[in-house]
Amino acid sequence: MAISSFTARVTRVDRGACFVLTDDGEVRYAYSGALKRAAHDDPVALPCVGDWVTVDTEVRTVQPRRTAIVRASVTPGMSVGQVLAANVDIVFIAEPTVPEIDLGRIERFLALAWESGAQPVVVITKADLGEVDLAAIEAAAPGAPVHLVSSVAGTGLDAIRLPAGQTAVILGRSGAGKSTLVNALAGADVMATNAIREGDGRGRHTTVHRELIVLPDGGMLIDTPGLRSIGLYDADDGLAQVFSDIDELAGACRFHDCRHETEPGCAVLAAIEAGDLPQRRLDSWRKLQREARYMASRTDARIRAEEQRKWRAISKSVKGRARP
Repeated sequence: MAISSFTARVTRVDRGACFVLTDDGEVRYAYSGALKRAAHDDPVALPCVGDWVTVDTEVRTVQPRRTAIVRASVTPGMSVGQVLAANVDIVFIAEPTVPEIDLGRIERFLALAWESGAQPVVVITKADLGEVDLAAIEAAAPGAPVHLVSSVAGTGLDAIRLPAGQTAVILGRSGAGKSTLVNALAGADVMATNAIREGDGRGRHTTVHRELIVLPDGGMLIDTPGLRSIGLYDADDGLAQVFSDIDELAGACRFHDCRHETEPGCAVLAAIEAGDLPQRRLDSWRKLQREARYMASRTDARIRAEEQRKWRAISKSVKGRARP
């Protein structure tokens, strides 16, 4: 008797298998052999949290992704992407007030979020523990709403509640209060949390895997482990969105290929001199641009090497068949 297939949402990934939402709750299914073979050449083809997959007795295929959060692989020597979450509408970028707000980290996460196709929202957590320069944060996040939230005090939560049918993912470093925020939005302790250290305001890694949580109002929230490494992968469009103010200023530079260093008639440098653009922001733009160019060059080199290996294998096969 043939087993009918169905489509389900991935809630967690677990060593060659994943958990999906069904009418009977979460059920674990292994990946099919064909899916494993496809992922050998392209790890991005593997299911991730938030994916829609086709399942019968195994996970057969991953449905096309509407949005995808992709960072550079954390494996040394690899120049491929790693999908953190898929099919999300909103990316919550959690940045704590203690020990201090890192605007450069917010800009990096924003590039990742904008590139995904989802709407980024900056959530300043633990807002009851420190001072917040809201204007500086908003200047570093053009186009992204900024909300101040205290999960413990319960303030600011209404502004980020998800309506039914929407999915969000929370990104941030360890100790940013992501799991505490999930619990506050869920109205229950669905994720384990740890207290922060008094010395530096940092927390230990509590969440050890990415997991999709169904909220009481029908929205869905993906919690993630703290990200030590946030390498950019194919993020040109995301960077252009994050630094749209610099791109706009660059359009008024005297030279179209101005590097904004020592060139005469540079509108970017003029804005810094006038106090309209912080030097920190230009430094952040340069750093992320260098990283993006480096990753692009590595990716191009990998693709060329893969093509060469493929054609060598084809040539060898043809020569073998041609022998008498």
